[in-house]
Amino acid sequence: MNLKDIQPTGKKDTRSGFGDGIVEAARKNKNIVALTADLAGSLKLQQFIKEFPERFVQIGIAEANMMGISAGLTIGGKIPYATTFANFATGRVYDQIRQSIAYSGKNVKICASHAGVTLGEDGATHQILEDIGLMKMLPGMTVINTCDYNQTKAATIAIADYEGPVYLRFGRPVIPVFTGENQTFEIGKAWMINEGKDVTVIATGHLVWEAIKAGEILEEQGI
Repeated sequence: MNLKDIQPTGKKDTRSGFGDGIVEAARKNKNIVALTADLAGSLKLQQFIKEFPERFVQIGIAEANMMGISAGLTIGGKIPYATTFANFATGRVYDQIRQSIAYSGKNVKICASHAGVTLGEDGATHQILEDIGLMKMLPGMTVINTCDYNQTKAATIAIADYEGPVYLRFGRPVIPVFTGENQTFEIGKAWMINEGKDVTVIATGHLVWEAIKAGEILEEQGI
């Protein structure tokens, strides 16, 4: 594939991919439950709440409690999607995730928006860069950091069928949509966009599109 063959079909925020994905997954699987820590609007859960009000739990600003409740729900066969901002989904509740979810291999899906420094205007208290590292070092935790709306939607659907704890990371900014609309997301598999011989560029999340643009600039320079 040539880098210039990758053309955006529009622009959307990745958190909307999560919101649309969880609704589609819940229509297929009655065990999916959505929980949030006072951020239903920010996590795009409006349609889920409309269609499945009995499968939605508003925890309030009590993220640690949300992780404990999520772990408990899995014992009854539920698949909880615990949602909040990335900073509050990891740094604030690391002990609860470590003890109640990761160590015991609970089937909890931690779904975090506003990751990295994408929430610039809200200041350092709402930003986190170390969340990927924190989650990756936990036993049995699968970390997924999606690159656009379509991939986020596909990943949200895919994790419902994956047995084990997952940290799904996305964001608020509106960015180009450049991956396939009806793709099947494969957990743990990298996407080779373009093969060359001079430089290796590896990217994840929102920076994948920036890496593609960087590759185009290098290509123009004969690299």
